[in-house]
Amino acid sequence: MKITAISLSRVQSPTRFGSATRMPDFVALMKPRIMLLSVFTALVGMAIAPRLLDPLHTLLAFIGIAAGAGAAGILNMWYDADIDAVMTRTARRPIPRGTISQAEALVFGLVLACTAVAVLAVATNFKAAALLAFTIFFYAVVYTIWLKRHTAQNIVIGGAAGALPPVIGWTAATGEISIEPIVLFLIIFMWTPPHFWALSLNRADEYGRAGIPMLPVVAGKAATTQQIFVYSVLLVPVSILPWALGFAGTFYAAVALICGTIFIALAQRLRRSLGFDRQAARRLFVFSIAYLFLLFAALLADSSGRSFSFSDAQPAGQPVQAQMPPASQAADSFLVVNSSEV
Repeated sequence: MKITAISLSRVQSPTRFGSATRMPDFVALMKPRIMLLSVFTALVGMAIAPRLLDPLHTLLAFIGIAAGAGAAGILNMWYDADIDAVMTRTARRPIPRGTISQAEALVFGLVLACTAVAVLAVATNFKAAALLAFTIFFYAVVYTIWLKRHTAQNIVIGGAAGALPPVIGWTAATGEISIEPIVLFLIIFMWTPPHFWALSLNRADEYGRAGIPMLPVVAGKAATTQQIFVYSVLLVPVSILPWALGFAGTFYAAVALICGTIFIALAQRLRRSLGFDRQAARRLFVFSIAYLFLLFAALLADSSGRSFSFSDAQPAGQPVQAQMPPASQAADSFLVVNSSEV
């Protein structure tokens, strides 16, 4: 597909404000809203692991994962400066506005990425740090530079980057990858296409102008609503797997079924709308954000009955000793987990 040529003269010459004045712009480069959701899912993965880090290592792990997510967002905005400048949704970002130069963004992103990986390696273990480095690379290079501009499956394949945070969190706590974080990865992986396609339906004209082959641009809006419905239906059985495999209880299962039913109903309403219903797409997009938060919050609440606490925490990198209790015990014991510390 032909990519629209955009003049970058504006985005390469930032206004010379003081560093303190531009601090909000540097923060905006990190895509803080996306970063918060990614960090939350990572911390849930860490919290439900069969071992807890001590508070200091938990804090450092949180900083490392948050910085890594921010670095990925910065590198995305650095490369996408040309298309951001021609899309209404992104035209007010720091680089198109000229408050941050592309060179500054690139240096900031690379330094933050390296720092994040180093902090996570020191605070936890090499496997978690390697996963974080891979996630940043996948989002910045595989998705942003390659997939986004060349295939309508960009969100499907690129969704792997956004699905890795809970795997990183689990691995940071345990030093290993097991079936539990893989299931959490699958949930986010299946959630990403209907979530982002619902947004792109209302922005199809902008994506077309920017030369980005999003599914509504390439296949049309009717085909996109059909794919949204298919993924929404497939998401429900995947979301039940934590209960089926025994690391979540009945409370989580109930939340997953109720939220999944609402998700399918909204997707069906969008699919059956005459022509194209912008409000239906907007409702599905907004609910999809709440859906992921509620699902992971329920998982966190349902795993709060573990028979150990921070007093059982071990230094990072030590073998796992504490074990998860049976799902029935977790479901019956709604003790308060130290989620604010993980």
